[in-house]
Amino acid sequence: MWTGVFPAVTTKFTEDDRLDHGEMERCFALQMEAGCDGIIVCGSLGEGPMLSHDEKIDVLKTAQKIAGNKPVLLTVNEAGTREAAAIARRAAKEGANGLMVVPSPIYHTNEEETVAALRAVAEAGDLPVMIYSNRLAYRVDVTVDQMEELAKDKRFVAIKESSDDIRRSTEIINRFGDRYDLFTGVDNLAFEALSVGAIGWVAGLVTAFPRETVAIYQLMKQGRREEALKIYRWFRPLLDLDVSTYLVQNIKLAEVLAISTNDRVRMPRQPLSGERRRTVEKIVRDALGARPELPTF
Repeated sequence: MWTGVFPAVTTKFTEDDRLDHGEMERCFALQMEAGCDGIIVCGSLGEGPMLSHDEKIDVLKTAQKIAGNKPVLLTVNEAGTREAAAIARRAAKEGANGLMVVPSPIYHTNEEETVAALRAVAEAGDLPVMIYSNRLAYRVDVTVDQMEELAKDKRFVAIKESSDDIRRSTEIINRFGDRYDLFTGVDNLAFEALSVGAIGWVAGLVTAFPRETVAIYQLMKQGRREEALKIYRWFRPLLDLDVSTYLVQNIKLAEVLAISTNDRVRMPRQPLSGERRRTVEKIVRDALGARPELPTF
């Protein structure tokens, strides 16, 4: 059902901390022009937990305006299942193509609670669901056994695999074949995951470097592994910026330098400063100075 590069887009703010829809339209359009296959809004990178439900729906509508006939997914990352179900229902009403659902980032659910919560959200939205399993960031592991339980519900169609263990991708394929659309969700494991059978990439640095991200995916899809690997090796220092407590600030700063936008974030986050900012700026500027020539498709 879903395949390809799905940017987990950033949310843009004005100087007075309102949503900047004009800038989001411009940035989202760069993703579509580069050949991305869908958009995921209001995730971790999109500062979803810092947005009200009304704001999330507004960001969804802006993405839908730009995506055309490509799928737009809303991330459900609420602390409580009641609130998660409520935003799922609103997303369905507004025409979202699907949901990416995170177990509660506040309460660390056990196995029974995790499955029950995911099912409740799926039932409320009645939309296709991408299960977001990220045990490092959220300390809840949606295991392969839990995925098997959820597979009984046809609304669960995809997995964003972010366990940071590349073996998990093969375990999912061995257990389920093509029952789930398998996406990698860790930027600096993307080449490895695509090599072992992932068919999609929920990407972060793509927001600053969309053409390079799409090129890696397309080359891997065409079996042009060595060409993809050359770009990936150039990309790795940038991709490492996604695996950080400061991923939002890191990637927004990369956007400043690569696509001439701003790096405003919503408090309690603040833009990078001091030595941390200088370090990230150097990584991005060095990459920009050695940007590889990309093939045409």
